[in-house]
Amino acid sequence: MTKPLAALGAALLLSLSLSACGDKKDAAAEGEKIAAGQDVPPPAGKQWSDVVADTPEMGVVMGNPNAPAKLVEYASYTCPHCRDFTAQAAEPLRKMVNSGRLSYEFRSFLRDPYDLTMALLAKCGGAEPFFPLTEQLFANQENFFTKAQALDPKAAEAALKQAPNQRFVTLAGMTGLVDFVKQRGIPEAQAKQCLADSKMADGLVAKAQEGAKQFEISGTPTFVLNGKVVEDTASWELLRTKLTEAGL
Repeated sequence: MTKPLAALGAALLLSLSLSACGDKKDAAAEGEKIAAGQDVPPPAGKQWSDVVADTPEMGVVMGNPNAPAKLVEYASYTCPHCRDFTAQAAEPLRKMVNSGRLSYEFRSFLRDPYDLTMALLAKCGGAEPFFPLTEQLFANQENFFTKAQALDPKAAEAALKQAPNQRFVTLAGMTGLVDFVKQRGIPEAQAKQCLADSKMADGLVAKAQEGAKQFEISGTPTFVLNGKVVEDTASWELLRTKLTEAGL
């Protein structure tokens, strides 16, 4: 393994443990109305939720780049709490983003090799299809778990021992993820090329580790509003209250 991937710990990652999912640490959050005011008109012919871009933190952001409220979510593709949040929040968040007063960025928090496999595939088509594909990956989570947990542990372990440009190709093939994204517009050859991109994989790991250290992330989902962790907000209902308090 390359050094960043080795640091994840293959034995731990193969367990598909959910212990870090939903476990939250308290942290300060701003309470003033940072986003109160009039809506900001989007570019001609678009809604703000159509304006998407990759970020230096290897996330993807939607919305007005100059929005006064900037929300970041650290989420794991194998976390049921993140799945539930996405199912509940995707449409209401888009409506808030369309006001021009909120931008929303998704950053992958990696708990196991399957997280990284899905993160590579989610980014494979670029920024434009990222959010719809991420929502579909979460919606498919239960089916994915069934396939992943049915794998022979020795086969999964052997996959991780392959060369960096092959291990995630193998994992995605074993769990049906290549076919999944192929049915959603990403050609098989392109998907495999993305899965073989060890530089991208190492970058995602490094940025996840940086985020964990910077924001003291102990579980997912974790939300950061204007640079501060929003405490006790593992569900959309709780986060919505915080965003309303911020003037959205």
